[in-house]
Amino acid sequence: MQKSFRKKPLALLLKEVNSEHRLNRILGPVALTSLGVGAIIGTGIFVLIGVAAHDKAGPAVTLSFAVAGLACIFAALCYAEFASMVPVAGSAYTYAYATLGELMAWIIGWDLILEYGVASATVAHGWSKYFQDFIGIFGLGVPALFSNAPFDFDPANGMLSVTGAWFDLPAVMITFAVTIVLVKGIKESANFNAGMVILKVAIVLLVIVLGAMYVKPANWIPYAPFGFSGFSIFGHTVLGESGPGGAPVGVLAGAAMIFFAYIGFDSISTHAEEAKNPQRDIPIALIGSLVVCTILYIAVAAVITGMVPYDKINIDAPVSNAFMQVGIGWAQFVISLGAITGITSVLLVMMLSQPRIFLAMARDGLLPKSFFGAIHEKFRTPWKSTILTGFFVAVLGGMLPLRLLAELVNIGTLFAFVVVCTAVLIMRKTHPDADRPFRAPLVPFVPLAGIFTCLILMFSLPVENWIRLFGWLFIGIVIYFFYGRKHSSLNTYKP
Repeated sequence: MQKSFRKKPLALLLKEVNSEHRLNRILGPVALTSLGVGAIIGTGIFVLIGVAAHDKAGPAVTLSFAVAGLACIFAALCYAEFASMVPVAGSAYTYAYATLGELMAWIIGWDLILEYGVASATVAHGWSKYFQDFIGIFGLGVPALFSNAPFDFDPANGMLSVTGAWFDLPAVMITFAVTIVLVKGIKESANFNAGMVILKVAIVLLVIVLGAMYVKPANWIPYAPFGFSGFSIFGHTVLGESGPGGAPVGVLAGAAMIFFAYIGFDSISTHAEEAKNPQRDIPIALIGSLVVCTILYIAVAAVITGMVPYDKINIDAPVSNAFMQVGIGWAQFVISLGAITGITSVLLVMMLSQPRIFLAMARDGLLPKSFFGAIHEKFRTPWKSTILTGFFVAVLGGMLPLRLLAELVNIGTLFAFVVVCTAVLIMRKTHPDADRPFRAPLVPFVPLAGIFTCLILMFSLPVENWIRLFGWLFIGIVIYFFYGRKHSSLNTYKP
């Protein structure tokens, strides 16, 4: 067991930074910030605002976004410190390896695979629905056999049902298209993403400016119909009220739900190895993208709940439907186009990040190097693992009832944030003199605040999420002890 808790020396991590096998450093602060905005703005604005406002928080969903954003900012400051110290691929996995040991690093890496893989599949599934709604404006449609996953999950009775479809063709097609772009190269991927980010931010600003003209302050009263708390432990409400099925409601419950909207900002740190000046650019991109997106989220939430009473907000398409309810039907086309664009860029960044996690784990010998560590000679991308990621996401997005898995993404990401905040505290003690181009301010307050806020949101999720997380991690631990520990590069490492 002692081998399982050995730590990867900081000197070895820094050596990898200058290795000839590293990825191309071509991303500047604008491109990195664009990747962050691309990963964040999408599902949160175009989908989750409706569910959180209607069922969990009412107009106080603006506070829910602020709480979730605050938790992410604490974590982002810790990510930024690590990324500036060790600008290699791997994100939280690499940071855990240097501070908490090999087993915890494997657990985090396995957890990140779950985060990016299932989140990508969920986003592909959502893209399909918005795409079908969009082409429906022109009287077009996808044949029923190829319009949905073959199975669905009913959370009310916990049973699977047959939909009559074969597979979700649009979800599969967008996944394959994004995979081709990602294999081609990081520069092409970043440029493609930047174009989509410009378009969707413009549409979000249009929603804010145009929608503000139709806001009725009376719709904000009562501001917090479900209360300001909603804290639960393993699904049992401790503070606040309970909604249907005993689930907590309130501002905190809303924050736990819409936390999915912020997932992806940490993907910036997975591209530290491809940043031109990671010590400067990664902190700027992490914090900049979070601040911008939090402001936009709060503004859109305020506008939508001001335009339409919270209990009249459409859950499936809250933004476009709100404009239809106030008589601006033409906005459906523009907003649907923005939703498709926004969700596409989220999918691109999510699928861009997962192969970098595979790459970092393969370099350490915990996964087969010949496959997961393979870098394309021309494109300088981890092409084999990118194709595998595309296949994995296409299968999940096209075949499975993702409502059963999507909530796993929230708890898995929060877990990774807790580990990174903890790792900053440990590294400050074990390597106090290490070069830190960016230092998280107010240590130990910021890391402790990040741990505290993320744990609150984790405990506010239903108990089923914890059971599924432990099940996934158990499978990962089995793989580690049967393969990863035996093939670890540290077995042959000599200082």
